[in-house]
Amino acid sequence: MPNTIALVDDDQNILASVSMALEAEGFTVETYTDGFEALAGLEKSPVDLAVLDIKMPRMDGMELLDKIRQKSQLPVIFLTSKDDEVDQVLGLRMGADDYITKPFSQRLLIERINAILRRRDLSRDPSAPGNGNVIRRGDLELDEARHMCSWKGQPLNLTVTEFLLILALANRPGHVKSRDQLIDAAYGEHIYVDDRTIDSHVKRLRKKFKVVDEDFQQIETLYGVGYRYKES
Repeated sequence: MPNTIALVDDDQNILASVSMALEAEGFTVETYTDGFEALAGLEKSPVDLAVLDIKMPRMDGMELLDKIRQKSQLPVIFLTSKDDEVDQVLGLRMGADDYITKPFSQRLLIERINAILRRRDLSRDPSAPGNGNVIRRGDLELDEARHMCSWKGQPLNLTVTEFLLILALANRPGHVKSRDQLIDAAYGEHIYVDDRTIDSHVKRLRKKFKVVDEDFQQIETLYGVGYRYKES
Protein backbone atom coordinates (compact mmCIF):
# COMPACT_ATOMS: atom_id res chain seq x y z
CA MET A 1 0.00 0.00 0.00
CA PRO A 2 1.35 3.46 -0.87
CA ASN A 3 2.00 5.86 1.98
CA THR A 4 -0.47 8.73 2.26
CA ILE A 5 0.80 12.27 2.82
CA ALA A 6 -1.30 15.16 4.13
CA LEU A 7 -0.21 18.45 2.60
CA VAL A 8 -1.54 21.53 4.44
CA ASP A 9 -0.86 24.99 2.97
CA ASP A 10 -2.95 28.02 2.07
CA ASP A 11 -0.93 28.53 -1.13
CA GLN A 12 -2.76 26.75 -3.95
CA ASN A 13 0.35 26.79 -6.16
CA ILE A 14 2.32 24.85 -3.53
CA LEU A 15 -0.54 22.39 -3.04
CA ALA A 16 -0.75 21.72 -6.77
CA SER A 17 2.96 21.47 -7.56
CA VAL A 18 4.00 19.48 -4.50
CA SER A 19 1.04 17.11 -4.86
CA MET A 20 2.09 16.32 -8.41
CA ALA A 21 5.68 15.68 -7.33
CA LEU A 22 4.62 13.41 -4.46
CA GLU A 23 2.15 11.47 -6.60
CA ALA A 24 4.87 10.97 -9.22
CA GLU A 25 6.90 9.29 -6.45
CA GLY A 26 4.04 6.89 -5.69
CA PHE A 27 2.50 8.65 -2.69
CA THR A 28 -1.20 9.22 -2.17
CA VAL A 29 -1.79 12.89 -1.28
CA GLU A 30 -4.57 14.57 0.70
CA THR A 31 -4.51 18.38 0.45
CA TYR A 32 -5.95 20.94 2.87
CA THR A 33 -5.92 24.74 2.76
CA ASP A 34 -6.01 25.44 6.50
CA GLY A 35 -5.65 23.81 9.90
CA PHE A 36 -9.36 23.45 10.65
CA GLU A 37 -9.99 21.62 7.39
CA ALA A 38 -6.91 19.45 7.93
CA LEU A 39 -7.83 18.51 11.50
CA ALA A 40 -11.28 17.34 10.44
CA GLY A 41 -9.87 15.49 7.46
CA LEU A 42 -7.13 13.75 9.45
CA GLU A 43 -9.67 12.45 11.96
CA LYS A 44 -11.73 10.92 9.15
CA SER A 45 -8.85 9.73 6.97
CA PRO A 46 -5.59 8.99 8.84
CA VAL A 47 -2.35 9.50 6.92
CA ASP A 48 1.26 8.34 7.28
CA LEU A 49 2.93 11.77 7.42
CA ALA A 50 1.84 15.42 7.36
CA VAL A 51 3.58 18.40 5.77
CA LEU A 52 2.33 21.59 7.44
CA ASP A 53 2.86 25.22 6.55
CA ILE A 54 3.40 27.25 9.72
CA LYS A 55 1.79 30.50 8.54
CA MET A 56 -1.88 29.83 7.76
CA PRO A 57 -5.12 31.71 8.51
CA ARG A 58 -7.68 30.53 11.08
CA MET A 59 -5.50 27.74 12.53
CA ASP A 60 -1.77 27.91 11.89
CA GLY A 61 0.63 24.98 11.71
CA MET A 62 1.70 25.33 15.34
CA GLU A 63 -1.84 25.01 16.67
CA LEU A 64 -2.57 22.16 14.29
CA LEU A 65 0.55 20.29 15.42
CA ASP A 66 -0.46 20.80 19.07
CA LYS A 67 -3.88 19.26 18.40
CA ILE A 68 -2.33 16.39 16.42
CA ARG A 69 0.10 15.64 19.25
CA GLN A 70 -2.77 15.37 21.74
CA LYS A 71 -3.90 12.22 19.94
CA SER A 72 -1.05 10.77 17.89
CA GLN A 73 2.65 10.68 17.04
CA LEU A 74 2.02 11.27 13.34
CA PRO A 75 5.32 12.27 11.67
CA VAL A 76 5.24 15.98 10.78
CA ILE A 77 7.44 18.19 8.60
CA PHE A 78 7.03 21.96 8.82
CA LEU A 79 7.27 24.34 5.89
CA THR A 80 8.54 27.67 7.18
CA SER A 81 9.83 30.96 5.81
CA LYS A 82 13.58 31.50 5.94
CA ASP A 83 13.59 34.03 8.78
CA ASP A 84 11.20 32.29 11.19
CA GLU A 85 13.82 30.64 13.40
CA VAL A 86 11.68 31.10 16.52
CA ASP A 87 8.85 29.18 14.87
CA GLN A 88 11.28 26.47 13.77
CA VAL A 89 12.58 25.99 17.30
CA LEU A 90 9.08 26.00 18.81
CA GLY A 91 7.87 23.55 16.21
CA LEU A 92 10.67 21.10 16.93
CA ARG A 93 10.08 21.38 20.67
CA MET A 94 6.41 20.65 20.11
CA GLY A 95 7.26 17.45 18.28
CA ALA A 96 7.79 18.21 14.59
CA ASP A 97 10.19 15.73 12.99
CA ASP A 98 11.88 18.23 10.70
CA TYR A 99 11.37 21.50 8.90
CA ILE A 100 12.20 22.87 5.46
CA THR A 101 12.50 26.56 4.66
CA LYS A 102 10.72 28.16 1.72
CA PRO A 103 11.50 28.34 -1.13
CA PHE A 104 12.40 24.66 -1.09
CA SER A 105 13.41 21.91 -3.46
CA GLN A 106 10.68 19.33 -4.04
CA ARG A 107 13.39 16.69 -4.29
CA LEU A 108 14.64 17.68 -0.82
CA LEU A 109 11.14 17.40 0.61
CA ILE A 110 10.68 13.94 -0.92
CA GLU A 111 14.04 12.79 0.49
CA ARG A 112 13.07 14.06 3.95
CA ILE A 113 9.69 12.30 3.75
CA ASN A 114 11.31 9.03 2.69
CA ALA A 115 13.92 9.25 5.47
CA ILE A 116 11.31 9.89 8.18
CA LEU A 117 9.03 7.11 6.95
CA ARG A 118 11.96 4.70 6.77
CA ARG A 119 12.96 5.62 10.32
CA ARG A 120 9.35 5.10 11.45
CA ASP A 121 9.15 1.67 9.81
CA LEU A 122 12.43 0.50 11.30
CA SER A 123 11.53 1.76 14.77
CA ARG A 124 8.27 -0.21 14.60
CA ASP A 125 10.17 -3.37 13.71
CA PRO A 126 13.64 -3.37 15.31
CA SER A 127 14.36 -6.77 13.75
CA ALA A 128 13.91 -5.40 10.23
CA PRO A 129 17.18 -5.40 8.29
CA GLY A 130 18.84 -2.03 7.82
CA ASN A 131 22.00 -1.37 5.88
CA GLY A 132 24.07 -2.66 8.80
CA ASN A 133 26.10 0.54 9.01
CA VAL A 134 26.40 1.60 12.63
CA ILE A 135 29.08 4.18 13.41
CA ARG A 136 30.64 4.35 16.86
CA ARG A 137 32.86 7.19 17.97
CA GLY A 138 33.56 6.73 21.65
CA ASP A 139 30.26 7.45 23.45
CA LEU A 140 28.50 8.32 20.17
CA GLU A 141 26.54 5.75 18.20
CA LEU A 142 24.84 6.45 14.87
CA ASP A 143 22.58 3.97 13.08
CA GLU A 144 22.34 5.18 9.49
CA ALA A 145 19.44 2.94 8.46
CA ARG A 146 17.25 4.02 11.35
CA HIS A 147 18.48 7.61 11.52
CA MET A 148 18.99 6.99 15.23
CA CYS A 149 21.59 8.58 17.47
CA SER A 150 22.63 7.86 21.03
CA TRP A 151 25.20 9.34 23.41
CA LYS A 152 26.45 7.28 26.35
CA GLY A 153 23.58 4.89 25.67
CA GLN A 154 20.94 7.63 25.83
CA PRO A 155 18.85 8.11 22.65
CA LEU A 156 18.57 11.59 21.15
CA ASN A 157 15.51 12.67 19.20
CA LEU A 158 17.17 14.32 16.18
CA THR A 159 15.57 15.68 13.06
CA VAL A 160 16.74 14.19 9.76
CA THR A 161 18.80 17.32 9.12
CA GLU A 162 20.48 17.18 12.54
CA PHE A 163 21.24 13.48 12.10
CA LEU A 164 22.86 14.07 8.71
CA LEU A 165 25.01 16.85 10.17
CA ILE A 166 26.35 14.81 13.09
CA LEU A 167 26.89 11.89 10.70
CA ALA A 168 28.93 14.09 8.34
CA LEU A 169 31.08 15.36 11.21
CA ALA A 170 31.54 12.03 12.98
CA ASN A 171 32.44 10.17 9.79
CA ARG A 172 35.84 11.88 9.87
CA PRO A 173 36.75 12.92 13.43
CA GLY A 174 39.33 15.67 13.60
CA HIS A 175 38.68 16.82 10.03
CA VAL A 176 37.13 20.24 9.53
CA LYS A 177 33.91 20.45 7.54
CA SER A 178 33.14 23.81 5.99
CA ARG A 179 29.60 25.14 6.11
CA ASP A 180 29.28 24.48 2.38
CA GLN A 181 30.26 20.84 2.90
CA LEU A 182 27.74 20.50 5.71
CA ILE A 183 25.03 22.09 3.55
CA ASP A 184 25.77 19.47 0.87
CA ALA A 185 25.64 16.69 3.47
CA ALA A 186 22.35 17.82 5.01
CA TYR A 187 20.53 19.24 1.99
CA GLY A 188 22.21 17.79 -1.07
CA GLU A 189 24.13 19.51 -3.82
CA HIS A 190 22.63 22.36 -5.83
CA ILE A 191 20.34 23.43 -2.97
CA TYR A 192 21.05 26.85 -1.51
CA VAL A 193 20.68 27.64 2.16
CA ASP A 194 22.64 30.35 3.91
CA ASP A 195 25.36 29.75 6.50
CA ARG A 196 23.09 30.89 9.33
CA THR A 197 20.87 27.88 8.73
CA ILE A 198 23.75 25.46 9.36
CA ASP A 199 24.84 27.45 12.42
CA SER A 200 21.29 27.25 13.82
CA HIS A 201 21.14 23.49 13.26
CA VAL A 202 24.51 22.96 14.95
CA LYS A 203 23.42 25.12 17.88
CA ARG A 204 20.28 23.03 18.40
CA LEU A 205 22.27 19.82 17.92
CA ARG A 206 24.66 20.80 20.71
CA LYS A 207 21.74 21.64 22.99
CA LYS A 208 20.21 18.20 22.46
CA PHE A 209 23.49 16.50 23.38
CA LYS A 210 23.86 18.72 26.45
CA VAL A 211 20.42 17.65 27.67
CA VAL A 212 21.79 14.12 28.18
CA ASP A 213 25.36 15.24 29.01
CA GLU A 214 26.00 18.81 30.10
CA ASP A 215 29.74 18.28 29.55
CA PHE A 216 29.33 17.43 25.86
CA GLN A 217 31.93 19.34 23.81
CA GLN A 218 32.62 17.07 20.86
CA ILE A 219 31.39 19.48 18.15
CA GLU A 220 34.03 22.18 17.81
CA THR A 221 33.67 25.51 16.00
CA LEU A 222 36.61 26.81 13.99
CA TYR A 223 35.60 30.42 13.45
CA GLY A 224 35.64 31.45 9.83
CA VAL A 225 36.31 27.86 8.73
CA GLY A 226 33.59 25.46 9.87
CA TYR A 227 33.05 22.65 12.35
CA ARG A 228 34.70 19.39 13.32
CA TYR A 229 33.99 16.42 15.54
CA LYS A 230 36.67 16.13 18.21
CA GLU A 231 38.67 12.95 18.12
CA SER A 232 38.28 10.81 21.25
